[in-house]
Amino acid sequence: MIDRREFLKMMAMCGVYGAFNRVSGNLLAAPVERKREPARSVIEIWVWGGPSHLETFDPKPNAGKAYNGDYGDIPTNVKGIRISEFLPKLAQQADKYSIIRSMCHRTNGHETATYLMQTGRMPGSGITYPAIGAVLAMLKSGSYKGKLPPYIALTTNKGRFSENGFLSDRFKPLATGSNPNNPQFLVDGFVAPGGVSKEHVLRRQKYADELDSFTRSITSCRELREFEQASLDAQAVLSGNDAKAFDLNLESEAMRNRYGRTRFGQCCLAARRLVEMGVPYITINAQGWDTHKKHFESMQKLGPEFDQGFSALLEDLSEKKLLDTTLIWCTGEFGRTPRVDYQEPWNGGRNHFCHCFSTVVAGGGFVGGKVVGASDAHGERPVERPVSPVDLLWSIYELAGIDPAQKLPNPRNFDLTILPPGGGKNKLRELYQEQI
Repeated sequence: MIDRREFLKMMAMCGVYGAFNRVSGNLLAAPVERKREPARSVIEIWVWGGPSHLETFDPKPNAGKAYNGDYGDIPTNVKGIRISEFLPKLAQQADKYSIIRSMCHRTNGHETATYLMQTGRMPGSGITYPAIGAVLAMLKSGSYKGKLPPYIALTTNKGRFSENGFLSDRFKPLATGSNPNNPQFLVDGFVAPGGVSKEHVLRRQKYADELDSFTRSITSCRELREFEQASLDAQAVLSGNDAKAFDLNLESEAMRNRYGRTRFGQCCLAARRLVEMGVPYITINAQGWDTHKKHFESMQKLGPEFDQGFSALLEDLSEKKLLDTTLIWCTGEFGRTPRVDYQEPWNGGRNHFCHCFSTVVAGGGFVGGKVVGASDAHGERPVERPVSPVDLLWSIYELAGIDPAQKLPNPRNFDLTILPPGGGKNKLRELYQEQI
């Protein structure tokens, strides 16, 4: 119990405290936690065929020629992290990405492993689930106001399965085709598939319209009218301002050379331009990595192209203040055998290897300069923190602002979730940037 005088004194102090709190902007109030903004765009660098972790992000310089082909490692700009000597430019960007050295699963087939890495599920259930690109394209299409498709593949689809699964065809990837290093990839501000001229495309459209007497004769069919309108909308996009995202000639010669005048390098530059347009999901399909034969000879070409394009993308996005809102993940469907096969007909090749491989993540809420997991002395098995495809996909979805356990719409109204329930949660939380 307190007397009247003490009570009034306490009320006066509370009034002074309240006034001070209002004037000082609540300096004495408990801090309010604000979650960081989800990644606006995702770039997937799909190293089609499976890159060797020993010649990329998990070198084994002491393993001997039977494993490393006499190639070694180099230091990076992050103390204690070393990567393959094939990647000197990426070594100087290691503060911008993190490496998962203990990725693993149980399938060595291209198609099955691709489906697993893209959906978090093994095939065989009778249901073809959509890949992460199609899911993000669907769930982010409401906030995306651009006219380009929400999912774009540079320059080909994976071709291993139907990426949109049971989702609408609206969320299939648009494969650009052609080669962005070709000066005729875009002609006169007009997307020119296969390098044909704008006049050639317009002439084809004119002939197609003249031959399409069936559609002109039926004006009352709603479906046909919608189809015709979709065609007109597509033509408007191809010839409109949004298509300039593909016009790499608008970049300086120095910038194009910075990425490397290769198919992969120019795809990385095109991806940056699509990020600037706000496209939610972009896949860069890097091909040529299925190195069953003469692996090291292939790496002499693949390594420098990959190194220059990927490092330029990281540096460029960072300079343009886009890396924090752009999530990048780089992986193949699996890795390659640590032991080199020097016998005929492989002549120093590496075969499929699902038991241990590396993945790189950057931006969009992922921290840089970290390594998760470790493999043994030969890179044959994880010895620390095995990471599954579901673990990886779970984190990508979370940082993109999507609950991986939420339900997916489907034609039969089955109870289907984006990822298998319970899998992957909090497995890679130490790679998340702190809440802001």
